[in-house]
Amino acid sequence: MTTDHTAVRIAAPEGIAAPALRDQFGRSIEYLRISVTDRCNFRCVYCMPLEGLDWLPKSDILSYEEIADVVRQLAPLGLRRLRITGGEPTIRPQLDTLIGMLKAVPGVDDIALSTNGVKLPAMASLLAGAGLDRVNLSADSLRPDRIKAIARRDLGFDPVAALKAAVAAGLDPVKFNVVVMRGINDDEIGDFARLTLEHAVHVRFIELMPVGEMAGLTWDHVVPSDEVLSRASETIGALDPSDGPRLGNGPATYYRAAGAPGTIGVITPMSHTYCGTCNRVRLTADGRLRTCLYGDHEVNLRDPLRAGASLVPLFVQALANKPKEHQLLQMQVGGLKALSQVGG
Repeated sequence: MTTDHTAVRIAAPEGIAAPALRDQFGRSIEYLRISVTDRCNFRCVYCMPLEGLDWLPKSDILSYEEIADVVRQLAPLGLRRLRITGGEPTIRPQLDTLIGMLKAVPGVDDIALSTNGVKLPAMASLLAGAGLDRVNLSADSLRPDRIKAIARRDLGFDPVAALKAAVAAGLDPVKFNVVVMRGINDDEIGDFARLTLEHAVHVRFIELMPVGEMAGLTWDHVVPSDEVLSRASETIGALDPSDGPRLGNGPATYYRAAGAPGTIGVITPMSHTYCGTCNRVRLTADGRLRTCLYGDHEVNLRDPLRAGASLVPLFVQALANKPKEHQLLQMQVGGLKALSQVGG
């Protein structure tokens, strides 16, 4: 469904201080992750079942015009940063059109993309030209046979080629997200760390989050961030705390080897939770607002949006119910069958 919407000008609700997007714990919510599709061209073992999921009907998925309307309504309240996710966002046609629409929204000053990188060599320049500022690449191995095994698809993906395409297109900073799995790819920690000596890339090692159907992965496959850092330093030398990339919304803690143009980051949902500084909410492909990745609180924005209603009261109320922290360590995952449902 495609509709033609004009920009919406909305004042902060009475009694709500500017910026209005604050939750009940005083955290300023300025960052929206937008899933544009639930589908993906990979079937990564930690993210999606091999057979896929029951895909959303096309009529349920927000149009680009509807996504832009959501952002137009929230930007006057303090929304500044956007991330386009999936599934795999680059498989949705004309993604550059959406990026251009979002870039035109007053107040939005940063648009990022999370992608598996397969289509990035062909699309990086187009997306950058439309207004994309930066990119996160998911790359869980540098070895072709292992990429195929983890992704359970053979699409000829070359992570370094995707990295170079992003840099050539002027997307900065470029981040590599690596989900570390013991006995599967943890022996490549040093190889990824070496990339930071050669490129101005920010390699972020992410602790495995046991969610949904994970092809036999268990807590035993989790590699704590402290161990990751120790093993990285064995390869590239001592790591000193760093400010990390110039732009970023995420929870990573960064380190840098002496003289390295890039940094190493760790994202630690299992060993060191970072909920106290959470500044984000998520919009699913079918228009549901999730206030916590692993929470069970969702608000349907699609139906009120299509009925012409203001989303501001719904959003403010949703933030009033945003939980203080996730319950992942108690194996409460908010009904998620796969991380692909919300783009991580």
